[in-house]
Amino acid sequence: MNQKEFLSIVMPVKDKLYRMAKRLLVSSEEAEDAVQEVLLKLWKGKSKMKDYRSPEAFAMTMTKNYCLDRLKSKQAGNLKIVHNNFHHSDDVARQVEANDGVSLVFKIMETLPEQQKLVLQLRDVEQFEFKEIAEILESNETAVRVSLSRARKAVREQLLKQYNYGVS
Repeated sequence: MNQKEFLSIVMPVKDKLYRMAKRLLVSSEEAEDAVQEVLLKLWKGKSKMKDYRSPEAFAMTMTKNYCLDRLKSKQAGNLKIVHNNFHHSDDVARQVEANDGVSLVFKIMETLPEQQKLVLQLRDVEQFEFKEIAEILESNETAVRVSLSRARKAVREQLLKQYNYGVS
C-alpha cells in the first residue's frame, strides 16, 4: 500500500478518531496526540490494512484502546471527559439553554459505566451502526443494544430528575 492509498482510507475517518479521542481524553492536545499515535501505528502496519474488513472500525478500536490506556496510565491522573463545542441557534437565550442542556447530558454521560459511555458516544454522537460498534468494542450487537438502551434510560432519568427538581 502506498501513501496515496493509505491517505484515501485514513483521512476520511481522521475527524471521527479525533472526536472519539476528545470524548475520552481531557483536551484537544491530548486528543490530537492520540490520533497522531494511532495514525503512526496504522502507517507502520499499512501492509495489513487490506486484510481488515472495515479499516474505519479497526482505526476506531485502536483509538479507543489507546485512549483507555492513556487514562489508565499514571501520567493521566488528571484526565477526564469534557465536551463544550455545541451551537444550536442564533437566538442567544436558546443557545445558552441548549448549551446548558447539552452540557448536562455530557455531565450525566460522565457518570455512566465506561461501556455505556462509549456505546452512547459511538451511536448517538458518531452515528455508527450497531455492527460497527460491536466490532469496535469487541462485543456483540445484542450487548451493544442493551448497553445503549441502559445508557439512554439512565440519561433520561437523570435529565427528568434535574428538570423536575422542586416541581411537585
